[in-house]
Amino acid sequence: MPTETDPGSPPDSAALPPFLLVHGAANSAAVWAYWQRALAERRVTSRAVALRGHPGGPPADLARTSMQDYADDVREAMRSLARPVVLVGWSMGGLASMMAAAAGGAVACVGLAPSMPAVARNPSLPLRAGEFGPEEYGIGSRDPDDQPAMHDLDGEERRAALAALCRESRYARDERAAGVVVASLPCPLLIVTSTADAQRPRRRYDGLQLSTEHLSVDGASHWGLVLSRRMLETLVPQVVGWVTGAVGGADVAAPGA
Repeated sequence: MPTETDPGSPPDSAALPPFLLVHGAANSAAVWAYWQRALAERRVTSRAVALRGHPGGPPADLARTSMQDYADDVREAMRSLARPVVLVGWSMGGLASMMAAAAGGAVACVGLAPSMPAVARNPSLPLRAGEFGPEEYGIGSRDPDDQPAMHDLDGEERRAALAALCRESRYARDERAAGVVVASLPCPLLIVTSTADAQRPRRRYDGLQLSTEHLSVDGASHWGLVLSRRMLETLVPQVVGWVTGAVGGADVAAPGA
């Protein structure tokens, strides 16, 4: 049963497991720069995963890259750390994180306005090979001053968002539309949404089949959840506080151990 949470101010977090950060669609690991800075200020180690076919990631034919491929990339990054991790995924990366967490090895999973997992797949929807660009997410211009979807970001933050853009897999997007099933998670899950995110409002997750807690913030766009430094001043401590409480004395084997 979904519950609401108010993590409040966290205690010292130096002993937390590393945070593994998973970017969204048509995007790159560079989008996590401000999150990583905020985590480091709280003595939390982190690594931003570069998914295949995206800048910094393994080469791949994006036209046929699947959501399972992305989840496998996350699993590979988990194995490379050789210890349990906290998975934090934004948008499409939130779903990839849940898929990876379902196989074990994560002590907690956080979805920042994530793509929804499904109860069942709709076989009537086609899965098309191909690529697309960020224009399908409303980014029709590369002018930092012409970004209505980033209303809460300042000029530097908008430039960072635009610099992180790249091509994306249509096949994986069609899979999300048809439904990617995540039946259960062996770790706690937190879903973070914002009152100003028209793409992924809080009500979208009311039918989520997974046991989860919810954190709602005010005024952040979909982009603001990862790139608004003003928002991250409060959001990152709240997420770290939730993880601190959720992890407790958890003893979880690392993937592949």
